[in-house]
Amino acid sequence: MFFKAIVAAVVVACVFGYRANMQMKAEVPSFKKFVAGALAGVFATGSFQMPAQALTKAETLSLSYEQVKGSGFANRCPDVIGEEVIAVQGGKKYKFTDLCIEPKNFQVEEEVSDKKGSNIKTFVNVKLMTRQTYTLDGISGVVENVNGKAVFTEKDGIDYAATTVQTPGGERVPFLFTVKDLVATGNGDKIKPGFEFGGSFTVPSYRTGLFLDPKGRGTTTGYDQAGALPGIQNGVEGDAFMFNENNKRFDVLSGDIEFAVNKVNEAEGEFGGVFVSDQPGDTDMGGKAPKRILIKGSFYGHLEPL
Repeated sequence: MFFKAIVAAVVVACVFGYRANMQMKAEVPSFKKFVAGALAGVFATGSFQMPAQALTKAETLSLSYEQVKGSGFANRCPDVIGEEVIAVQGGKKYKFTDLCIEPKNFQVEEEVSDKKGSNIKTFVNVKLMTRQTYTLDGISGVVENVNGKAVFTEKDGIDYAATTVQTPGGERVPFLFTVKDLVATGNGDKIKPGFEFGGSFTVPSYRTGLFLDPKGRGTTTGYDQAGALPGIQNGVEGDAFMFNENNKRFDVLSGDIEFAVNKVNEAEGEFGGVFVSDQPGDTDMGGKAPKRILIKGSFYGHLEPL
């Protein structure tokens, strides 16, 4: 029930809080504002209820391969029991291990018509086309106390997952769900229910340099342009029209993510909660403008002194 509340709050805020253009970096401040409000609403109504068949980290590790196979647990993040406090002390470094980020809802920004006939941009629910391989897991990094705030710097792990969703109109939208190079700053130095942290991350190209499009064009291999391409025969204007399709590039964009903690187990150094992520989709190697993807779900993390 509470997760549905955050989804509803985020969607409403998106409609009225976002500007109409598609420039990702310029919209980071507004993203942080509406996410902060949405996450605050979750804790105003209480903690999340643990889902059916919820498993802690210890219970997950006790399962055999046969028990996990085909059950969907491999795509699930562990749950945390407790509402305690983990202090990130100054002058010490901590190892952030086993960060798991599990999406539960995907939305894509689309242009729709309102009752007055005006076109507005809003996030619409989409259908997930990828099988249960989209959860990020085993992410590790370092946590430090910087000026009284806990700062997490991502270093390694399974920090990306190729994912595809389908809009109500039938369009397939591929994107690389990721938190690469994430630097997340907290709102304090004590990890407890209500603690929030977030920041920006890098979104590499969905396609690699060796990928070839249907006409054999690529970045490091393949043709420079498609054979017998009609557009290339129309002089300078024709070449300009097909420039992005003929000149493939490895786009590196950026996204933002915010986490909110609602469960903490001090004895085990574990904590978990919810997250909201805003990132661009695939650019088809520079051939099209990326769509904005809004992702909501739950996460799990483990902290221990270095």
